[in-house]
Amino acid sequence: MHPDSETEVNRSIADWLECFNAVVRKGDPDRLQALFLPDSHWRDLLALTWNIETISGRALICQRLGSAGAARGARDFVIAPGRCTPRVVERAGVQVLEAILGFETDSGRGAGLVRFRLDAGNATAATPPMDWTLLTTLEDIKGHEEALLRSQREEPPFARDFHGPNWHDQRRASAAYADRDPEVLVVGGGHAGVTAAARLDQLGVDTLVIDREQRIGDNWRLRYHGLKLHNQVHSNHLPYIPFPTSWPLYLSKDKFANWLEAYVESMEINFWTRTAFEGASYDREARCWNARVRLADGSLRQMRPRHIILATSVSGTPNLPEIPTLARFGGTVLHSSEFGNGGQWRERDVLVFGTGTSAHDIAQDLHGSGARVTMVQRSPTLVVNIEPSAQWYDGIYLGAGPSLEDRDLINVSMPLALTRVAHKLITDRVKEVDKPLLDGLLKAGFRLDFG
Repeated sequence: MHPDSETEVNRSIADWLECFNAVVRKGDPDRLQALFLPDSHWRDLLALTWNIETISGRALICQRLGSAGAARGARDFVIAPGRCTPRVVERAGVQVLEAILGFETDSGRGAGLVRFRLDAGNATAATPPMDWTLLTTLEDIKGHEEALLRSQREEPPFARDFHGPNWHDQRRASAAYADRDPEVLVVGGGHAGVTAAARLDQLGVDTLVIDREQRIGDNWRLRYHGLKLHNQVHSNHLPYIPFPTSWPLYLSKDKFANWLEAYVESMEINFWTRTAFEGASYDREARCWNARVRLADGSLRQMRPRHIILATSVSGTPNLPEIPTLARFGGTVLHSSEFGNGGQWRERDVLVFGTGTSAHDIAQDLHGSGARVTMVQRSPTLVVNIEPSAQWYDGIYLGAGPSLEDRDLINVSMPLALTRVAHKLITDRVKEVDKPLLDGLLKAGFRLDFG
């Protein structure tokens, strides 16, 4: 299949969709076989399986997709209007035809994405192409669409009650939870926690975020002085409120921390600071959790949320390894999470244990502040220059092209197996571009690893 024009591209996809629509609702795995390559992948995000999972291999895909499609009433798969038009791109080193789809099920509306390899023999004039990757995601639950719920909450054009609670009073009462428990308790008020709460709030799901820090954004604000986010601004956007176009490509920790604080206020997210999650047990009969929350004043609040989201990050808890005799060291010992800036270490000897991103940032800060720094490396390390190499791994977001919403869909559509292939290809390119840096590190005795 080698489409040479927009008309041929659309015809190839339309042929596949016609066949796919004809068989997916009937749940016929045998007839689905003709529509998928042997090494194909299907990623489903809640739309048909009510799970987040990837199924690989034609036989298993057709079996699972056949049963799920019939059970959920999957139908009306079309090229999505108003979104990125079908196009030929490279994914994981392969030229593919890629298209964003829309579809329906009995319970919801979805967005999807389909890819066809442009290998010779993938299609003929008499047969549709065979799919390489398919994504199905749930966008809306019927009757609970964000736009519908938003319109139901809207007040008349200039309604106000001079003798009743105003907006500020209503917000304080909502966040206090004096007479109710949240339906969803989110533990952790960073990027993931507040965006999950923002989405749930738009769906009318009563959600509370708790965080043990003193102030919203402190999980970034309190980190070392010179910290900046290492990927560009478009990789860190939050739903509903885009970053200003005047912002720099790389955000400082404080700028992003302040944005989180402003985002919580603007999105009217219920958020308790200085609050610790002490655990929970599930009550199967009542179908809710018995959660224990330690408040800022030291008191314990018992809550019974239906769901708990743990958004406590992959690096929120300091890792303090056991190093023999370290307890007898006469100098200062601190974890990177406690490091502020290098100025206080001027003209002092400092050992930095570790060679990850924080270790490199801290060592650079110390060296620039006049400290005598030695890094201690235990394991080989992958080193990538920030510019341009590190940004290639977020390549879907670089340059002109689709909207951020479409790029998010493209990004999430990639099966892990193909992402690995893509990252290996990028890393081979990185090794060539970063060769002067890597050669210098090897010469200094630094041990490199490329995954």
